[in-house]
Amino acid sequence: MKFSAEREAMLSPLQAVIGVVERRQTMPILSNVMVMAKSDGLTMTATDLEVELSANGTANVAEPGEITIPGRKLLDIIKALPEKASVTLTVEGERAVIRSGKSRFTLATLPASDFPVIENIEIKQQISLAQTDMKTLLDKTHFSMAQQDVRYYLNGLLFELSGQQLRLVATDGHRLALAEAKLLQPVTTTLQVILPRKGVLELQRVLGNQGDVHISISSNHMRISVDGVRFTSKLIDGRFPDYSRVIPQDPNRIVGAERSSLRAALQRAAILSNEKYRGIRLTLKSGVLVMQAHNPEQEEAEEELEVAHTGEAMEIGFNVNYLLEALTAVDGDQVELGFTDGNSSCLIKSPGAVASRYVVMPMRL
Repeated sequence: MKFSAEREAMLSPLQAVIGVVERRQTMPILSNVMVMAKSDGLTMTATDLEVELSANGTANVAEPGEITIPGRKLLDIIKALPEKASVTLTVEGERAVIRSGKSRFTLATLPASDFPVIENIEIKQQISLAQTDMKTLLDKTHFSMAQQDVRYYLNGLLFELSGQQLRLVATDGHRLALAEAKLLQPVTTTLQVILPRKGVLELQRVLGNQGDVHISISSNHMRISVDGVRFTSKLIDGRFPDYSRVIPQDPNRIVGAERSSLRAALQRAAILSNEKYRGIRLTLKSGVLVMQAHNPEQEEAEEELEVAHTGEAMEIGFNVNYLLEALTAVDGDQVELGFTDGNSSCLIKSPGAVASRYVVMPMRL
């Protein structure tokens, strides 16, 4: 195999796929990137057996072929070369030789035949929506996914298809985020699949702002092609809990506040909250929301904010981080908090909005 390319033409696909290459691998080949040179250019592929990324680049291919090369080392070499430099890569025996100007690097290789590529998937459903919509949905929900929970189906993001709607839901058992957007064409069947956490985070990196995104779903995989990058991820084999049961339907205490003011007040109070539990007490009075935090050093913080409030007075405790992340995701200058009583979840959303909603469970203080 032999090809030459401009530095940037190699750097772009490498940077697109390198996110799935773990630094420490049980299988040495997973530290490698598969480089495939064909008459129409380059394809670079990386995988961690759960998520696979492929990206294309332009090159002058003298001898077609494929090989796997240590991904991080290859990226570091290409990044370190001068801008617009011409790079030649040649496979000589079991080594890959990279030349550029007076620089020469020799890297160990492993055969491409040993590289675990996800082959063609049997597509059950295809959907399309604007890239900006997909990016917004992920940004509004991903932070509520669980991390390494024994309930493995929570360590990912639910994609729910129904009619002309795509709904994304994430929960870690303590809070929930829900967001929905309109598909370009309706689907005929209702479908639920769970994209694992690693896949969600890589998909956020891949998505841009222009054009539409086309998603193919099989029984075990999700595949998305966008801007010369092909993303493929395994799906979590599990049943997502019935999230609709935890969303408060008609909270009888509604608090309206300016979003930035409430967020700033919570951030200030959080400074003196318990570093482990991050608890904060909210006391709701007529037209006023009082936020109190204290820690084991007997330090205290209190913030008072004027709010629009309907309903009786009450007191309730929350993890302040969960409130702050939900408030960051809410659109608009105003925010609405819905409470039922001091032991029930809080519903957070923009006034009148249904496209995105956030639920935070209370905590004992």
